[in-house]
Amino acid sequence: MTEVKRCEWLNGKDLYTHYHDTEWGVPLRHDDQKMFEFLILEGFQAGLSWYTILSKRENFRNALDNFDPNIIALYDNHKLENLMQNSGIIRNRLKINSLVINAKACLALKEEGIGLCEYFWAFTDGEVIQNNFKKTSDIPAKTELSDRISKDLKKRGFKFIGSTIIYAHLQACGIVNDHIQSCFRYNELKT
Repeated sequence: MTEVKRCEWLNGKDLYTHYHDTEWGVPLRHDDQKMFEFLILEGFQAGLSWYTILSKRENFRNALDNFDPNIIALYDNHKLENLMQNSGIIRNRLKINSLVINAKACLALKEEGIGLCEYFWAFTDGEVIQNNFKKTSDIPAKTELSDRISKDLKKRGFKFIGSTIIYAHLQACGIVNDHIQSCFRYNELKT
């Protein structure tokens, strides 16, 4: 039986493997709420492992009204304090306070007639950036594209959206295909 080759960053944990095999790098084009979820989770991941975020993902979904920006934009101080007491999520005050800010910024985009998916994909003219890395260590932490998007998001009022966070977001949402060449998902997602 032939061993399935995957990206080197996997640590053998089932949660990671399932995420890698079914979700990471799959182009997300038409689900603004899911795009918002990824953006929020990437911000919460800053300084932590992605595995920590994945293991708390369902808790986040429950605590954050399934990442609905229409609801999160209305969170008051009482709700934010409740989130600070929720041991099922990451309890970082700056990150929790950024939820309302980012939800409002997301809704402001929508008022301009721009969905979150449309916003991100516009930076690549709707095309997947197909990278050709042979090993994980070749993959950059950020790029000129993530620098540009991060800068634009900051101008629009978003928080916790530095260039490294944005590059991870682009990878997760399939705007960039950074599966390494030997990974079985590389060719499956190649456009």
